[in-house]
Amino acid sequence: MHWALPLAFILTGGQVHDVTQAPALLADVTCDFVIADKSYDADKLIGLIDDSGAIPVIPPRRNRTEQRFYDAYLYRERHLIECFFNKIKHFRRIFSRFEKLSSRYLGFLRFVSVLIWLR
Repeated sequence: MHWALPLAFILTGGQVHDVTQAPALLADVTCDFVIADKSYDADKLIGLIDDSGAIPVIPPRRNRTEQRFYDAYLYRERHLIECFFNKIKHFRRIFSRFEKLSSRYLGFLRFVSVLIWLR
């Protein structure tokens, strides 16, 4: 059985797009594939993934002038990421965001991730 277990988190404000944090998250990771949704379809990120030797499994956005190929079969594994998000929402403190300080919220998110890793 496959599991999507967290490796790292970067907490940002709600107005910050996720793709801006992707290079920092991928900096110390060695992998064969990077699976992400359409919102990560940026030429800069695709180039970074290619330069690292990994294969980007990111569907192209509809408005791209030149559509890229991606492995649709492998992309189906992305559901594991969504399952992880569902697992952390079982912890009331995460989905209700009781913590006022981002450092405390991130600490609790890491704690919950460890609990999920240990299951």
